[in-house]
Amino acid sequence: MTALLTSTASLMTRRTFGKLCTAGLVAAALPFSLITKTAFASAAAVKLDVGIGTYSYHNLGFDEMVAQLNALQVSRIEMSRGEFMLMNHPSDDLFRAARAKLDQANIRCVSYYSATIKEDADLENALRFANMLGAQNVSGDATGSILNRIDHRFTQEGLTFGIHNHFFKGEKFAYESPEDVLQALAGLSHTVGATADVGHFASCGHNTVDAVRKLGPRLKLVHLKDVEAAGGEVNVLLGKGIARIPDVMKELHRQDFSRLVAIEYEKEGDVNQAMREDTEFARKLA
Repeated sequence: MTALLTSTASLMTRRTFGKLCTAGLVAAALPFSLITKTAFASAAAVKLDVGIGTYSYHNLGFDEMVAQLNALQVSRIEMSRGEFMLMNHPSDDLFRAARAKLDQANIRCVSYYSATIKEDADLENALRFANMLGAQNVSGDATGSILNRIDHRFTQEGLTFGIHNHFFKGEKFAYESPEDVLQALAGLSHTVGATADVGHFASCGHNTVDAVRKLGPRLKLVHLKDVEAAGGEVNVLLGKGIARIPDVMKELHRQDFSRLVAIEYEKEGDVNQAMREDTEFARKLA
C-alpha cells in the first residue's frame, strides 16, 4: 500500500499533493519522513509547459508549420502568425481552417496573439477569433480606456488578456518595462495580466529575471526569446544572448508557473534547425 501511494504521489503536481496533505488523505497512510521525501520528488517532477509561438514559422506555409511542430512533438502553441493578427483583417474562414488542421494534428492553441486592440470592433474580433481557435488567452496591447472594456468583456467570456511588451528600434512603445505594464494593470482585475516577452525586455535594456519576478502575480504567458544585445532585436539561440534564459526558467520554476512558455525565434529564412535546438534547450530547463 505504501509503495502504491509513493508511486502515485510522485506523479502529482505540488498543488495536488499539498491539497491531499491538507485533507489528511496522504498523512493517514504515510509516515512524516516519507511524506517529505514524496513532496520533494513531486516538486522535482513538475515541468514548465514549453510550447512555441508560431510567429517563429512566419516564413513557412501553415501546413509546413504544422509538420514541423509535429516533428518537434509540440502540442501547445500561441497563434501569432502575421496573417492572423487584427491589423491584417483576417477572415473567420482562416480561423476555422486553422482550427481544423490543428485539431487533426493534435495541437492545441492555448493563446491567440491579436496585436494591438484599438477599438471595440478589434476587441470583439479578438474574442471571436480566440474562441474559434479554442484559446483561453489573448496576447496583445491596448492603451487608455479600452483596457477597462477588455477587462469587462474578457471576464464575461471567461478568457484572459496578456499585455505584451515590445521593443521597436528608434520608437517609443507604450510597454517597454515591467513597470509600464504594471502601471497599466493597476485597477484592472486579474482577467488582464502580462504576456512577458523576455527578449524584448532584454532589447529594451531591462533585467529579464527582475521583470518576470515583478510581473509574476499577473503573468498569463511568457515568450521565451534571446537577443544579441540591448538596443537591437537580433535574435540568437536560447542561452546564447543577454536574456539570461536559464535564470528566467529558474524564476518561473520558483513561481510554480503553470501557463505556456512559448519559444519564439524571429529570423528570416529556414529556422527548422534553430527551432529544434531551442526546443531541446528549453525542455532541458523545464
